[in-house]
Amino acid sequence: MQNASLLAAIDIGSNSCLLEIGHFAGERLVSQTCRKETIRLGGSLDAQGQLSSEAMERGWACLQRFAPLIADLPRERVRAVATQTLREATNRALFLAHGSAILGVPIEVIGGEEEARLIYQGVARLLPPSSRRRLVVDIGGRSTELCLGQGLAAHLTRSVEIGSVAWSLRHFSDGGLRPEQFAAAQASARAVLQPQAEAFAAAHWEQAYGASGTAGAISRVLAAQTGVPGLITRQGLGWLQTRLQQEGHSSAVHLAGLREELRPVIGGGVSVMHAVFELFGIEEMRVTQGSLRHGLLYGLRPPTPDAP
Repeated sequence: MQNASLLAAIDIGSNSCLLEIGHFAGERLVSQTCRKETIRLGGSLDAQGQLSSEAMERGWACLQRFAPLIADLPRERVRAVATQTLREATNRALFLAHGSAILGVPIEVIGGEEEARLIYQGVARLLPPSSRRRLVVDIGGRSTELCLGQGLAAHLTRSVEIGSVAWSLRHFSDGGLRPEQFAAAQASARAVLQPQAEAFAAAHWEQAYGASGTAGAISRVLAAQTGVPGLITRQGLGWLQTRLQQEGHSSAVHLAGLREELRPVIGGGVSVMHAVFELFGIEEMRVTQGSLRHGLLYGLRPPTPDAP
């Protein structure tokens, strides 16, 4: 594969940093390299919104490992973006300047609604063609992106400052997973999401999809129990919360399908997902492979006469 035909996208999120390199065979995206590292930026903002030096070093070290993988690619075929934690960080300029120098390409901090639009593009383009109205939900570390769309068109996008890392720090900071902690976390999540309830209610969509981190983590745990991959149900969420409460503390949670680095944030993630299901009237959610980085790659694709 000639480097000139490869594209690369880097997503610097609140919990993870992801790199995907691939090329297009017609309309089909063919992935060549995919890397994901947990950098946990979202848990490292202080009361003044300053990102800690330790968190910056973790992020830069990850970018140092990614840089050789994109070094030979034309700069116009690489896009690096940062999301909610760096939207919030008051000292983000320092991180962005050094991170951009490491990569050799500028790191853009994208707005929440643009993030939601790109997520929808990544999801929609990796799903089979359909005229059904879709709800796409991406619960990240510090923000949740919501999108209503049909086909490849996103019709309504929103970004809400709520996520698995933020809610774990707020409601499960002692590592506990007690019923009263879940009750408080879900109540506060519902309050934050309530202004979006009418616009994203079940009357406006026919199929709900979950993208990326939290949805993927929950679905893998449920799949280990049911044997059904890529599906989150209301009943399954209830079972998972009960199981977590029985364990009582994140250090005691050893569930098949749950990666070790996600144990500290599973309480927050389940709480936010519960609120999403309740407020938007979701009974089941399909978890997709499409994500922000796929939306970025489709946006980088050189135009062709037949490309939509």
